[in-house]
Amino acid sequence: MNYSYPIDESWTTEEIIAVVNYFSLIEKAYEKGVEKQDLVAAYNRYKEIVPSKSEEKQLDKQFEKQSGYIPFRVIKKAKDLSPKDIIKM
Repeated sequence: MNYSYPIDESWTTEEIIAVVNYFSLIEKAYEKGVEKQDLVAAYNRYKEIVPSKSEEKQLDKQFEKQSGYIPFRVIKKAKDLSPKDIIKM
């Protein structure tokens, strides 16, 4: 990993940890696979921190530019799977 996660300096330490956890699960979905329930929980927490759709898109685009991983595709795939499934991109 030779990139950094998009972080807003106004977030609390707890919020930063939650956002980093979310992006790390996106990475894991591409690299190894991740349980849907873990990803959905992380995404729901991420949306509490980043409720604005435009801000979410901006952060996702920054993450995609840095990593090559597309969060939108992972979340879209998660919505199509049953709760016990593993998400593997």
